[in-house]
Amino acid sequence: MMMLPEDEAALDLRPDVAMLTVGLVAIAVVSATTLPFPTMIASTVLGRLMISGADIDARTLLLPDLITLSALLCGFAAAPVLDPPQPLLAVAVAVGRAALAGIAVALLRWSYGAFRGREGLGWGDVKLAAAIGAWLPLAAVPMCFALATAAASIAVGFARLRGRHVCRDLKIPLGAFLCPALWLLFYANAVAN
Repeated sequence: MMMLPEDEAALDLRPDVAMLTVGLVAIAVVSATTLPFPTMIASTVLGRLMISGADIDARTLLLPDLITLSALLCGFAAAPVLDPPQPLLAVAVAVGRAALAGIAVALLRWSYGAFRGREGLGWGDVKLAAAIGAWLPLAAVPMCFALATAAASIAVGFARLRGRHVCRDLKIPLGAFLCPALWLLFYANAVAN
């Protein structure tokens, strides 16, 4: 079903307060007990944004600009803090990775639309891809998408096992899977370094 702009305005694009609170406390505790101070702050900020994005996308199939662009800008702001010996280079590299990831997903979006004649990915997914590039090392970006699509495939499989009709036109909120994948890979990379 196509959503009209007036229907979009009626959607609640705020995260569930209980989910956000519980998730944020868990991420803050895990980050505070395992990461050094600047990385702990970055992890907690990213976690808060990703919990909000996942919740909103799961309910509405929309990733608000407030979430995706905040994640992108926070990734740029965190880059010099996370790589203090070369802060300007860190920002430049984060911007480059964000551009590459965003352009790659925009091309995928365009290709799918040209081939299938309908939208498969939204612009929110493209903006989230840019944020993924800003936060993760280049080698981890494909892993983020692989992790998210594997989780989405498992969720669809469970839905089918529960008797839900699954067809080619099923809309899957990819951002609901990309958001946690981004935080998990950022956290794993931070712990490893």
